Amino acid sequence: MLTQAPKGTRDMLPQQAHIWQTIESVMRRRAALAGYREVRTPVFEHTELFLRGVGDTTDIVQKEMYTFKDKGDRSITLKPEGTAGAVRAFLENKLFADALPCKMYYLNSPVFRYEKPQAGRLREHHQFGMECFGGKSPAVEAELISTLLDILGDLGLKGLSVSINSIGCPNCRPRYHAALKEFLSGRFNDLCEECRERFDRNPLRVLDCKVPTCKEIVKEAPSMLDMLCDDCRAHFDQLQELLTAKGIPYTIDSHIVRGLDYYTKTVFEIMVTRGREGLALCGGGRYDGLVEELGGPATPAAGFGIGTERIIMELANQGIELPEPAPCAVYVANLGEEARTAAYLLCQGLREKGIQTEQDLCGRSLKAQFKYADKLNAKYIALVGGDELSRGVIKLRDLATREESEIPLDEAADRIAGLL
Repeated sequence: MLTQAPKGTRDMLPQQAHIWQTIESVMRRRAALAGYREVRTPVFEHTELFLRGVGDTTDIVQKEMYTFKDKGDRSITLKPEGTAGAVRAFLENKLFADALPCKMYYLNSPVFRYEKPQAGRLREHHQFGMECFGGKSPAVEAELISTLLDILGDLGLKGLSVSINSIGCPNCRPRYHAALKEFLSGRFNDLCEECRERFDRNPLRVLDCKVPTCKEIVKEAPSMLDMLCDDCRAHFDQLQELLTAKGIPYTIDSHIVRGLDYYTKTVFEIMVTRGREGLALCGGGRYDGLVEELGGPATPAAGFGIGTERIIMELANQGIELPEPAPCAVYVANLGEEARTAAYLLCQGLREKGIQTEQDLCGRSLKAQFKYADKLNAKYIALVGGDELSRGVIKLRDLATREESEIPLDEAADRIAGLL
């Protein structure tokens, strides 16, 4: 049906635009305060970028990507997440040659995942993300978490918690993989089919499985935190010190691994703790090996992504209404065909002075124009036409007090601007 949006997509209607715009303005302001600048990457990339970057054992790559061949027989994929494209832009444009760190954010970047549409997650949704390249200090993750909490706090969201974990690095993770595989091997037949397939290639994925039987099994699994190398342990301890110093409460959750293969050391989530307990609003972490994996120089990096639709859903759940845009200040009504040009010019003159102004575009009667001005919550209505127009004046009515006055037409824009 041509008049119905594809499943898993949703329109952002004019009546909802102020919600998105308010969220965007808060994101931009907080990102700028932390020294991040905007990047815009293509909606689609070469499929290989995600196979190598995101990981071919992830749900995203195995089940959720929109992949197709273009007319040049190249495999192209609609962007399923934001980080890989940001890394590609960092490499292609040789931003690693500039002074580091390179701090960038993307805003309302469309993301496409073929999965069952659910609350706060659509097949096309929009992400805000921040990525920092070149910073190896745990202060990077602390800064990201702080900025994210500031954004959500500015929007009025409450009942949020921070969960953190360390999943180690290539030096210490092999030991954990061996211990995890040994633990799971005794329960191998009880794992879901996908986890059995991933067992040899990436046993960490079992920790991220949402199948109830697998979730129950991994409750007793060994913890990566017990096997961290000295460097990873020091990094994780320092992150905790920074969060504590800032007064940010957090919980250590050894089962957080995130759904992407590129993470190293820190992973974190922002969770809703009341009303919709267990809902992850945001996830992120450190990915020190990704730039090198995609062909660049060894570059430490960290970032996060959060869905705008999920923020909007949680705002609604918490009964938070963002400010409506300012109502129409002046409605210019015309009393007939002969007044159309004068009404149009007055409307344009007021807008040039920065005054939100509307005029009749539908050929309404004068009575209907008054009703429409009331619907717009206009402060004033300027009547153009009739005897007043022949005398070179307009009638201005205050719609709150019903007081009327006559103003010379050639002075109307300045006089009305003075009143406002």
